Amino acid sequence: MSLKINGSCINCDVCEPVCPNQAIAMGETIYVIDPARCTECVGHFDEPQCAEVCPVECIDPDPDLPESEEDLLAKLRQLQSEHPELYR
Repeated sequence: MSLKINGSCINCDVCEPVCPNQAIAMGETIYVIDPARCTECVGHFDEPQCAEVCPVECIDPDPDLPESEEDLLAKLRQLQSEHPELYR
C-alpha cells in the first residue's frame, strides 16, 4: 500500500530528497505522498526510505490504498517507462 504522512509531520524536509520516485512534496501545511508514485521503495530498497529517515515517525501505511508487492513493482515499472529520466 502507499504510505501516508500524518499530522505529526514537523516539515523537517528529510523525507522528500530520499524518495526514489519523487512521490513526496510539500502540501498546504505538511509534506504529502502521492499514492500514484509511492512504491514503498519496492524495487529500490528493503525499507521505505522516508520512514527510515523520519525523526518523528509520522509516515504510516495508508489503509485506504492496499497494494501487494507485485502491485508496487508493477507501479514502479510503469513509472520507469513513463519517466525514464528519473531512473537513470
